[in-house]
Amino acid sequence: MTKIALIGNPNSGKTTMFNDLTGSIQRTGNWPGVTVEKKEGKLKGHKDVTVVDLPGIYSLSPYTPEEVVSRDFLVKESPDAIINIVDATNLERNLYLTMQVLDIGIPTVIALNMIDIIEKRGDVIDIEGLKKCLGCEVMTTSALKKRGSKEVAEKVIEIAEEGRHVPKTVLSQKFEAAVFDIQSIIRPEVDEKALRWYAVKLFERDEEIIKELGDDVWNVVEPIVSDYEKEEDDDGESIVTTERYDFIVKAVKKNLKKSDKEYVSTTDKVDKIVTNRWLALPIFAAIMIGIYYMAVYVTGEFLTTWVNDDLIGGFSDGVSEYLTDAGVADWLHALIVDGIIGGVGAVLGFLPQMLVLFILLVILEDIGYMARIAFIMDRVFRRFGLSGKSFVPALIGLGCGVPGVMAARTIESESDRKITVMTTTFMPCSAKLPVIALITGAFLGAWWLAPAAYFLAIAAILASGIILKKFRKFVGKPSPFIMELPPYHAPSVTTVARQAGERTWAFVKKAGTIILLASMIIWFFSSFTWGLEYLDPDSIADSMLADMGGAIAGIFAPLGFGDWELATATFTGLVAKENIVATIAILFRTDEDTLPLILAGRIPEIVAISFLVFNLLCAPCIAAMGAMKRELGSWKVTAFGILYQCLFAYAIALIVYQVGRLVYGMSIDVGGFAFMCGVVALLVFLLIRPEDKALEKAEAAT
Repeated sequence: MTKIALIGNPNSGKTTMFNDLTGSIQRTGNWPGVTVEKKEGKLKGHKDVTVVDLPGIYSLSPYTPEEVVSRDFLVKESPDAIINIVDATNLERNLYLTMQVLDIGIPTVIALNMIDIIEKRGDVIDIEGLKKCLGCEVMTTSALKKRGSKEVAEKVIEIAEEGRHVPKTVLSQKFEAAVFDIQSIIRPEVDEKALRWYAVKLFERDEEIIKELGDDVWNVVEPIVSDYEKEEDDDGESIVTTERYDFIVKAVKKNLKKSDKEYVSTTDKVDKIVTNRWLALPIFAAIMIGIYYMAVYVTGEFLTTWVNDDLIGGFSDGVSEYLTDAGVADWLHALIVDGIIGGVGAVLGFLPQMLVLFILLVILEDIGYMARIAFIMDRVFRRFGLSGKSFVPALIGLGCGVPGVMAARTIESESDRKITVMTTTFMPCSAKLPVIALITGAFLGAWWLAPAAYFLAIAAILASGIILKKFRKFVGKPSPFIMELPPYHAPSVTTVARQAGERTWAFVKKAGTIILLASMIIWFFSSFTWGLEYLDPDSIADSMLADMGGAIAGIFAPLGFGDWELATATFTGLVAKENIVATIAILFRTDEDTLPLILAGRIPEIVAISFLVFNLLCAPCIAAMGAMKRELGSWKVTAFGILYQCLFAYAIALIVYQVGRLVYGMSIDVGGFAFMCGVVALLVFLLIRPEDKALEKAEAAT
């Protein structure tokens, strides 16, 4: 079995090429021991060749989980060959990773991607000259246009079978002499093929490599490194970086001939508008409003109505009629129709909205706009003590909070990372969309609730950045934010269909497992007394669930939803946010097509908005809580994060409801309004209070 590694910088076209090479025959999971996505696929036409898509990285220095995974895979698992995807439009940055990869000694093919853009510019790359400089195969590709991928695959199989070692790049004579001396010392300890890799890493004082080879080896190598550092008046890692970039600059200058004519790409023209200092945020806001309007409101008028009324409603009526004719017991009839179909169907009824949202978000990601959003938001986040890196997990969290939380691992600053983990789940993930759609459907004039939920989440993250940064445990300066902005391109129908389909199918599986089980449990506790006496639908207030919900309902009275039904729905949402819709459908004893009408008749609009706000911002589902624990490292810090989320959500929902009563012309709740004033005063204090002295010390140290 031949194993090929695919590696490259983020936004170099690596994922597009991976999809082109493997088609749909892929497996997705996590690397052992770490929460970094792992993708493998069989090379099309070659069942005995596996392509491993390594995470997009800028270097093989072990600073992030992605870099650790890529480095360990290449060095320790030693694939048969490597395809290194290089963005031909940005050779100098991309070739830095290439030089690290070549040091490992594995047969490598460099795929100069986006060559079509180079040709449009009128630039010329001397492929043969670049081959001689780097000592490996260099080929041109355009993954997006499916050009060159097949040829790269054939070449990499050829060199993998031959087992050739790539020639080593030669840096300055003085540096190579030092590396040669280190190689002579460590030759008995390491694989000959990776000898240069280990020697250079020891020169960089790489802690992992020093630990791997042991103190005896390092004690002999260290004087060589120290003497060199003293002569150059610099540290080993910086010396290696300078050597590599000097080599890259010379290689690019020698082999890249730029066109004399001034070329302004479509990407540059568009970016002048969408990343403009004044227009960027309004355009971003307009796009997100349009996406949620299309997904929640327009789709709700057509597809969702058809799914609820005709598909699920018709199925429910048919099953009900069949069970009645079969003479099954009343409790079994109610379990199947009201519990299972009513609960799961209420969630699946929003599937068209989910699908449209996923399609639109994937299109934004595929054309390259999502990277611009992170770049734009960096300017905003930095004003609130965070960096744009904290917004990347938030964007990922739009699909699901779990990968959003895990994405915070790429943030170097520990304080930023902790705050991001605690606040990423404020974003309206796919599980929250049914709740948003339900409230929007119940109050048709409130279509703005969907985009408002998105911007509320961003505001909550920013406010939390200010509040949490002033606690000693979260003190720290924002980490620097560097991101490669990919060129715009037309979305790939295959990519959009695959990714939107995968996310939608994950939602369906969740409805068929977690939501199904939860719906049955909710139905049971709402249909029986503590003495296990079956209740008719009109006596649900005497059920076990009514007693349990009533015990916590008073907590939410200042927020407007102090009845046991909505309190119970909020509680079940901690298992999975979709359960909120399923619970309401079961407790209100209604089918999915009339649920919004029933809800609108039971509660005022301001109560619905307060209910929505709290459930958007409060603690996430159990799966996301588990992800928070893994990333934060302790239950103590995780418990603090969950408690903060709940209290923050409570405070915002309290303000929304109490102020909303005035806006909607309702009488003032004196006690609730006074409570709100106290909460507002506390929030203002937390926002404006002086920063912790530890921050001053941290800044002084830097």
